[in-house]
Amino acid sequence: MRRRTLALATASGAALLAAAALPATAQPAAHRTTTAAPGAGLQEGSVSAADLLAKLKGCSQLSNGKYRTDEETSATVPVCGKNGAVFWKADMDVDCDGQTTSKCNADTDPWYQDDTAFHQSNGKPLNAEKLPYVVVPSAGSIWNYASAGIKGGGVVAVIYNNQVEYAVVGDTGPDKIIGEASYAAAKGLGIDPDPENGGADSGVTYVLFKNSKASPIESHADAVSRGDALAKKFLQDN
Repeated sequence: MRRRTLALATASGAALLAAAALPATAQPAAHRTTTAAPGAGLQEGSVSAADLLAKLKGCSQLSNGKYRTDEETSATVPVCGKNGAVFWKADMDVDCDGQTTSKCNADTDPWYQDDTAFHQSNGKPLNAEKLPYVVVPSAGSIWNYASAGIKGGGVVAVIYNNQVEYAVVGDTGPDKIIGEASYAAAKGLGIDPDPENGGADSGVTYVLFKNSKASPIESHADAVSRGDALAKKFLQDN
């Protein structure tokens, strides 16, 4: 787990210049749904963490080199390819950027920015406190997410501690660091969502489904529905 620095904030801010707004058809965000039994942890949809992880052994490396999980660590994380998806295994730092809320603001997060690279259907930044989203590295010499079929609003399966949570691609970060997701994504998986001192040191797997898109981006229910279908197809194709 890294504690972000001002250099990271600057890099993230630069990435926002390339932000793309999504169609302006506002729909209400939906509540999380889960099939897990009480006390069994989070499992959204019908595909288990074990079944997904069984297909993610080994790595057909797509990235031109590897990423760091923290500014002070060595580069150890490759982006790997599978049929219909890309994935990486890293830590989880907490992104609180986007709409100002009681949990995500300049007082709770020293690196807070009131925007995200990708926007809601009404043009507003995403709400990190409410919406599970994942941060992808900005395009650079290591890897270009767009060239791999990954786009804003793309559906992601986040796996941690035998749990599955579906999220969307919601923000971009530094071009040499990987492993970050929103306050809501962390909280849903039982990870401390404190943007300054929370997160997970390791053990998080991110599976990004190619050419997918939740509609609207702020609908978690749509991400879960699409994610479940994509995960089933992923198991069949790999």
